[in-house]
Amino acid sequence: MTQVKTFKKKQVIIWLSALILGAGLGLLNSEGLMQFFNFIASVYTRLFQFIAVPTIAIALTTTLSMLGLKKSTGRIFAHTIFYTLLTTFAAAFVGLLLYTIIEPGTLPQSLVSEGFAEVPKNLETLSYYDHILGVIPNNVVNPFLSGNVLGILIVAAAVGLGLAFMPESENKSTLLKGILGLRELLFTLIRALVWALPLGIVAFAAQLSNQMNAGIVVDSLGKYIAVVLGGNAIQFFIVLPLILFVRGLNPLTVFKKMSPAVMMAFFTKSSAATLPVTMQSAEDNLKVKPEIARFVLPICTTINMNGCAAFILVTSLFVMQNTGVELSLGMMFLWLVISVVSAVGNAGVPMGCYFLTLSLMVGMNANIGVMGVILPLYAIIDMVETAENVWSDSCVCAIVNEKNS
Repeated sequence: MTQVKTFKKKQVIIWLSALILGAGLGLLNSEGLMQFFNFIASVYTRLFQFIAVPTIAIALTTTLSMLGLKKSTGRIFAHTIFYTLLTTFAAAFVGLLLYTIIEPGTLPQSLVSEGFAEVPKNLETLSYYDHILGVIPNNVVNPFLSGNVLGILIVAAAVGLGLAFMPESENKSTLLKGILGLRELLFTLIRALVWALPLGIVAFAAQLSNQMNAGIVVDSLGKYIAVVLGGNAIQFFIVLPLILFVRGLNPLTVFKKMSPAVMMAFFTKSSAATLPVTMQSAEDNLKVKPEIARFVLPICTTINMNGCAAFILVTSLFVMQNTGVELSLGMMFLWLVISVVSAVGNAGVPMGCYFLTLSLMVGMNANIGVMGVILPLYAIIDMVETAENVWSDSCVCAIVNEKNS
């Protein structure tokens, strides 16, 4: 454990050092250096796009495919899904409220003009029916080729549910082993990408400091960060404890007994990596029934993403606003639903929310240059969000255990 803590401290120091180094190099205003950093930033963005979509699809498919093996726990599963959706929706709604109250401004055009896609001219003329219809795929391959992440989620859900209700056979077992093997491969690639991320942080930080203009960026980004972290704080310290209190549980007791998992999540930035500690804390400290903890927590690790839902919503609105899309109240609520659905299909791995949001914006043809501005700040956001996700997992597990005692 001491070695793990030392490694995490070194990782945080490296990321912060990369942020400072990049900011300093960007202030040099060297044309040749900035061309190099722009190239590095483009490479990292492409790698994110490459790894994000298949990871999301495989995570959702494998989760749903396991439901057929748990037929005796239908009531527990129903309670898990209900409280997962309740807490996830609450987190996104809090983020939406803060966004409308704080109103983050737009970044300078010079900063967002280097994005990788442009908003279609007729985007504002599309009806909600057209938007929803565009999500529904008419073949298996097209969503992957077009980067339509919501369409991919539909395909993944269909495949996962199909596997869940297939009769047990050697073919099904072989297919599941192959899919699970692919998931392990994708997670390995993500770990490699995160390991090499300091170079990307240097590049994005250099871009940011080089293009910062008269405090406008700082003001807009400051408000954006206030919305994201403020929403996380309200969900963590007010909403989730209130839900526990209503269900007759002491929030302080639950938090104290689950604090090892929450702290582990903060440093690892991965709900999946924290799962063994979460299960051990739930069974040994919180005294949750093993059959409940071992069923509820793996599901929550994959689909209960409070922090991710809020991040997807707030960041998507911020990116679209900086692209020139008019954010009506109806569109905001539409994206509230989209963020909850997308968060449910997100992988519980480091940078998972960032990958998914980036893919969503690519699918919307939004200018994703803003995502490069956010990336240097995402290390801290990811730590806070993952801690919130695991705290929410703990709350859902405690409530389901109490309801099925």
